[in-house]
Amino acid sequence: MAATSTPGLIIAAPASGSGKTTLTLALLAALRRRGRIVQPYKCGPDYIDPAFHAVAAGRASFNLDSWAQGRERFDALLEAAAEADIALAEGVMGLFDGVASQGAWGTGSTADIAAATGWPVVLVLDVAGQAQSAAAVALGFARYRDDVTISGVILNKVASERHAALVRDGFARIGVRVFGAIARDTALTMPERHLGLVQAQEDPALLARLATLADLVERDIDLAALEAAARPTRRRPPAAAPRMVPPGQRIALARDVAFSFVYPHLLQGWRAAGAEIITFSPLSDEPPDPSCDVAWLPGGYPELHAGKLAAASRFADGIRAFARTRPVHGECGGYMTLGAGLIDAAGHRHEMLGLLGLETDFAQRRLHLGYRTATLHAPIPGYAAGSALRGHEFHYARVVTQPDEPLADIRDASGVATAETGSRRGHVTGSFFHMVDVAGDARP
Repeated sequence: MAATSTPGLIIAAPASGSGKTTLTLALLAALRRRGRIVQPYKCGPDYIDPAFHAVAAGRASFNLDSWAQGRERFDALLEAAAEADIALAEGVMGLFDGVASQGAWGTGSTADIAAATGWPVVLVLDVAGQAQSAAAVALGFARYRDDVTISGVILNKVASERHAALVRDGFARIGVRVFGAIARDTALTMPERHLGLVQAQEDPALLARLATLADLVERDIDLAALEAAARPTRRRPPAAAPRMVPPGQRIALARDVAFSFVYPHLLQGWRAAGAEIITFSPLSDEPPDPSCDVAWLPGGYPELHAGKLAAASRFADGIRAFARTRPVHGECGGYMTLGAGLIDAAGHRHEMLGLLGLETDFAQRRLHLGYRTATLHAPIPGYAAGSALRGHEFHYARVVTQPDEPLADIRDASGVATAETGSRRGHVTGSFFHMVDVAGDARP
């Protein structure tokens, strides 16, 4: 394993909800304020957090994933930090949490990323209701896996100076560094909805929030010590990642607050392969550019804008005309929009594009979450029938009916087939599957 010159750290926690996203944003904003070039990353599959990272750091945040990404793709994404002063990766769930079965080269845990990169972990601990016991938790994390280093902790939700002193006492006994302590403050809470935080582009107060967070960590966190704890990035000798095959030469990409879930590494890969991406906004009633050779509707929140989408006649007429002669593909939210109808959380049904027969329901919603492999029964833009892809599914839509021909054999991380197979009709394809990388044989 070779080391690059850029040092890195991972911000992780024992569990979701500990405050690692807020602390990551605060650190990105504070380090940028100090003149550092910070390359952000997100461990695991997530669209929302990286969009916040990008605003805080001023540069695109990339996902690192041991289950869904091939090792060559992973190593290539580490090169994004080559010109940065420091890399900062936000973990997913608890530090060691992953799936039971290994995927591309790991189980999808943050610990896999820490071991592969050599980046030490800063553990964010929610110490509400704890004192010295917090140190015992950290000690267990430090000893759990030999190839993961815990460089220290940040205490979150501290009730008082006395509380902080009691917690620090435990860490002094075990010799684990405390980088700082953050007081309990509801003003620091980021607005959320059912898939996570409200999207970065929907928060008009985001820049002010980031400035407040930067002030907070500059006051309460030893940033110099934190930076000094970072270690050079380990990566395997450079190898060419498999080409990220674009869905077309000129891609009409739906892009607004209803269709925002696109992985930056996919867009980067499409452009690197020579594709041109031309965005359009369905919410602004814009049709896809008719000069494009493929239309792509990514995931997002069409259920929050179903009425407006149903009334967008120029968009509907344009994409229906497009689909008569050229491929149209939808992922998750895009798939639902290509369907016949969508029932919102209030129980109102909205007419969608009708290019597929799919009917979805959010009034009786059901969580679908986890890694997926997809083996295509029919081609989608960029990949032939028989291609194997890795990705994930994350939505609350209940499928009422899915009457078209199935698009793919889709299986969860344990290899169990799912009922959400996607659909195909004419030039139109779609599924709830979000692609992250190829798996095995994926042919253009």
